Amino acid sequence: MDITTIASIASANASTSLKAQVSVLVLKKAMELQTLNAAQLLQALPASAGPTPGATIGGTIDLFA
Repeated sequence: MDITTIASIASANASTSLKAQVSVLVLKKAMELQTLNAAQLLQALPASAGPTPGATIGGTIDLFA
């Protein structure tokens, strides 16, 4: 191998490493945005009304089939 081939390989390796690092950073940022969006959607949900105490309809599940 001559010097130019070694330099070319080293340059390509550095470029690939940089691209991989950038890809990881972009992925992390996308995951952060998804987390924030999911949190906002969960906060936007209305509070669910639980069963009324003493109600006979809808208060139990019949497991006998």
